[in-house]
Amino acid sequence: MIGLMLTYIGKYKKDALLTPLFTAGEVLMETLLPYIIASLIDEGITPGNMAAVYKYGGIMLVFAFISLFCGISAGRHSAVASTGFAANLRQAVYEKTQTFSFANIDKFSTAGLVTRMTTDVTSIQNAFSMMIRIAVRTPLMLVMAIVMCVRISPSLSMIFVVALIYLAIALIFIHSRVMKLFKVVFEKYDDLNASVQENVTGIRVVKAYVREDHESAKFTRAAEALKNMFVKAESIIALNQPIMNIAVYGCIIAISWFGARQVVGSQITTGNLTSMFSYVMQILMSLMMLSMIFVMISMSQAAAGRINEVLKEVPDIRDPENPVTEVESGQIDFNHVDFAYKADAAESTLKDIDLHIHSGENIGIIGGTGSGKTTLVSLISRLYDVKNGSVEVGGHDVRSYDTETLRNKVAVVLQKNELFSGTVRSNLQWGKEDATDEECWNALRSACADEFIEKDPAGLDAVVEQGGTNFSGGQKQRLCIARALLKDPKVLILDDSTSAVDTATDAKIQQAFAQKIPGTTKLIIAQRISSIQSADRIIVMDNGTINGFDTHENLIKNNEIYKEIYETQVKGGGDFDQAK
Repeated sequence: MIGLMLTYIGKYKKDALLTPLFTAGEVLMETLLPYIIASLIDEGITPGNMAAVYKYGGIMLVFAFISLFCGISAGRHSAVASTGFAANLRQAVYEKTQTFSFANIDKFSTAGLVTRMTTDVTSIQNAFSMMIRIAVRTPLMLVMAIVMCVRISPSLSMIFVVALIYLAIALIFIHSRVMKLFKVVFEKYDDLNASVQENVTGIRVVKAYVREDHESAKFTRAAEALKNMFVKAESIIALNQPIMNIAVYGCIIAISWFGARQVVGSQITTGNLTSMFSYVMQILMSLMMLSMIFVMISMSQAAAGRINEVLKEVPDIRDPENPVTEVESGQIDFNHVDFAYKADAAESTLKDIDLHIHSGENIGIIGGTGSGKTTLVSLISRLYDVKNGSVEVGGHDVRSYDTETLRNKVAVVLQKNELFSGTVRSNLQWGKEDATDEECWNALRSACADEFIEKDPAGLDAVVEQGGTNFSGGQKQRLCIARALLKDPKVLILDDSTSAVDTATDAKIQQAFAQKIPGTTKLIIAQRISSIQSADRIIVMDNGTINGFDTHENLIKNNEIYKEIYETQVKGGGDFDQAK
């Protein structure tokens, strides 16, 4: 927790340092006030000395204003420091996640990362604010009040020693129990966020299958589990109040009893006894705040541990010391590659993949569900690293490249098309930040997306809603293809990215590729043979292996899997989208 503060406080160090300084000033004034009151009673009110009353009354007024100023200043600087620290911490977690490979993200889960950047950071922010103000104020108030009590009556001050021992034992018990519970609480937050995320993202599917009741029940279970854990934790935290009440009332009764006896015996003045009661409340309020700090730290420690897991996570994919910064060609070589998503997996997802693709070739990839098609192309842009063997692009192992350079030249249109809220232009410029309008329109024409963008009066400034929900599946696919083309890639990978367009449009896209990017190596994953039969060569995947790699004509003659797919789709009419 302290390490996080020191690392990510950044430019807010000044505010973080001024907060405890102003807090100390506030505490000093508040501690001196009861002492001044005692002098006011003993030297002014009791003997009827009005000069002393005015003198000590004026001093009290000055001290009160100084305390007020220090309190306001401490609050302001505390707010700036805590919110700034939280902003820096969120930024650090977010930037760290940008360096993660898919494997790293899978380890934490999307919902888990969202919880860490929201709920966990907020918990730490609250603890930070408390630690630089309340955690400074409380021990200062406690120590200074005890010092003043010892100065007034050492014997009566022994009462606080007993109270402190009692409270220390109670707080240690609460802290040890609550810490474990709050760790589980934040894990339950992950489950709750996952339920919400899945439901909102897939709301169309939920409604299409009339599964609202099912999703509501799932959310209720997650919310109920979170509630139960909170109830369990809060039940232990609730012990704070009765424990503190016992200490407060016990001290008041003890001081009243023994203090009254000392007043009668002239061992202590009435004014000093009155100030003792003020110090009693200061001490016990400090102890109460101390118990709250323990609870807050318990919560924040669990959150800090989860955030540290993200910040200390070592990305699976890192750039070498002297990376290659230029992709010379679109040549692709798989050299006896084995790959598994988990290092300890019993069986590899890809097994002994050995294939060689020339620069500028148009390669089709086909195979059954789970055969490894998407996994195969994911290795080319180094979204994952191989287990054995090597993948080369442009004559260099992909692990030797600067990752940004490689991915800028290996454009991937993923199976799941993602558009971001903004405009058509802003989405296209993901492919090239400084793309001109002419370049954007050329890319749209190549992807056959110009036909529906031209119909919108806003053109490139047409609004794209979050997730591209105002476009059809086929339109989103074409916009994503146009975005990839703007990168002017050496390798273009289409992962089933024309599945939602009709056969005629698919053919136009293929023709545009052949005419406008002839030097780009194109790998097209498809379920329809009509989408890839004109390719230079076609890869047939089966259970993580290369079952065939040849032209369409030769595969029909020599490859049983391809022949079966072809006959099912074409001769059997399986490809219902094909033009008649």
